[in-house]
Amino acid sequence: MKNLADTGGRWLDISPQRFPGWIASFARRHGGTTPELSLTVAVTSDDVIFTAPDGATAKCQPPFWESQIEVREYGGQDAAHVARLISEHALAERDVAVLLVRLGGYAAGVFTGSPPKLAVSKTGSRLVHGRSAAGGWSQHRFARRREKQAAEALHAAANAAAQIFGGWGVGKDRSGSDVVIFGGDKRAVADTVSDPRLAPYLDLVTSRFLTVPDPRLAVLKDVPRLFLAVRILLREPAA
Repeated sequence: MKNLADTGGRWLDISPQRFPGWIASFARRHGGTTPELSLTVAVTSDDVIFTAPDGATAKCQPPFWESQIEVREYGGQDAAHVARLISEHALAERDVAVLLVRLGGYAAGVFTGSPPKLAVSKTGSRLVHGRSAAGGWSQHRFARRREKQAAEALHAAANAAAQIFGGWGVGKDRSGSDVVIFGGDKRAVADTVSDPRLAPYLDLVTSRFLTVPDPRLAVLKDVPRLFLAVRILLREPAA
């Protein structure tokens, strides 16, 4: 849970299995009874906002909201029904390709099924020295060596993603349900995906970026917990 002083709210991550129950509890905590009787819901192409009788709001960012979402199908529905639809959409079977990159390492994999299982993966690490405090020519030589190490590390990450994604056929599913998720360090990811071999997958990238430590197999295996969560900005009513 993260407090946001500038918004007067806090972020929560709720699993899709728990989400309908969380919405019901939100209604009860804020002056209502059941969600369908006491909550209003506003659905857009970016998020879903539930508003309680006392003015509290839960601005929700469901996972994969960019993927096969017809907003008009959600409009006009009661809040409990929308909560169930969000849960069902998050848990639908799909292939999720993941690329995690930091200068110290990378992890690429494809999850399939519901709940998601890691079907194929490749991880690796490359030594990239930190910055030097030396000056003069020594510092220049160190900087050039570090740039070379960083370029080699990012090239290895691009190789892994191209191999894993291409071998699995990401984006070639006729149902159009494949999605791609990036994580790690944003600059490292941006430099990695500038590789032309990864261009075919960029249209499948979701807006959610996964903040993770140095990518390892254990870190990769844990990311479904992050990419399936419904992100909620909870704002309490003014005192």
